[in-house]
Amino acid sequence: MLFGSSSIADNIEDKGVIVLMYHRFDENKYPSTNIKLTDFIKQINLIKKNSFSFINANNFEDNLTKYKNKKKVLLTIDDAFKSFYDHAWPILKDNKIPFILFVNTREVGSSGYMTWKQIKEISREKFVHIGNHSYSHDYLVDKTDDEIINDIELAIKTFKKELNYSSPFFSYPFGEYSNNFKNVVKNLNFKYAFGQHSGVADETKDFYELPRFSINEKYGKIERFELILKTIPLKFKSIFPREKYINNINNPPEVTIEFFEDMKNIKLLNCYSNELNSWRKSEIKFINNFKIKINLIGKFTTERGRINCSLREPNGSWRWLGMQFVVAEL
Repeated sequence: MLFGSSSIADNIEDKGVIVLMYHRFDENKYPSTNIKLTDFIKQINLIKKNSFSFINANNFEDNLTKYKNKKKVLLTIDDAFKSFYDHAWPILKDNKIPFILFVNTREVGSSGYMTWKQIKEISREKFVHIGNHSYSHDYLVDKTDDEIINDIELAIKTFKKELNYSSPFFSYPFGEYSNNFKNVVKNLNFKYAFGQHSGVADETKDFYELPRFSINEKYGKIERFELILKTIPLKFKSIFPREKYINNINNPPEVTIEFFEDMKNIKLLNCYSNELNSWRKSEIKFINNFKIKINLIGKFTTERGRINCSLREPNGSWRWLGMQFVVAEL
């Protein structure tokens, strides 16, 4: 199933959009969500050195479906921590670097978070977009549809009151979603929704299941960042199961991926997964020349199950595709 454009060509020139996700800046006691400012500056310089364009949220879909041979990066920052305003915002402002700041509205003005005055200040710049990150930032994926709707509608109401608009961009709290959650987001008139699974966005991806590379102290080393800048889309016709919210009945999931018939070197594909709480190389079974099954040896035993597939191209770039499954609490 295709989303967005109907194009299926999978040529090496299609760079897609590399979407980066940040949270805190120079809050070193939170290494899983923090990036050191010195590292952030190095990353910005690497993006420029490698001739990437920083894209504006207003032109996001055009950059997915057009300008395919250009190298593009979208910066996203979740949660609106005050450390972003204090440390990263001055750098982005001085360089007029576009980004999306995803705000969970309940926390605005609380200790450690930006205020509405600060958010309004940065929103006045044309290269800034304020996106919706829910009201509560709770584990909404575990809630009923009505609870999810009520939560997000509170955030939408606050957006309209404070910013006088409702963003078309949504970021799932913790990057967790289910089919029901995705449908709620779609029915509330969002156009795009981002998770926290790695990969490169392109027109074949579900616009309500868009990937991002998480950048923090653990996963923000320059070597990894340089690798991220070498990634390009790993396009596919379909992935099953479509439902990423699983339980004891369908854990481990039976994962199949069907690629386009012009996909080259598919036999060189490698996948890695974290079932049984340990990363390992996954066994791949070819159903036909362009369809694979990923054989997991056991259940996902942590809250989030992950599968990452990659294929190295002769020019040194990497086609990259990530999946995240949420394990339901029973």
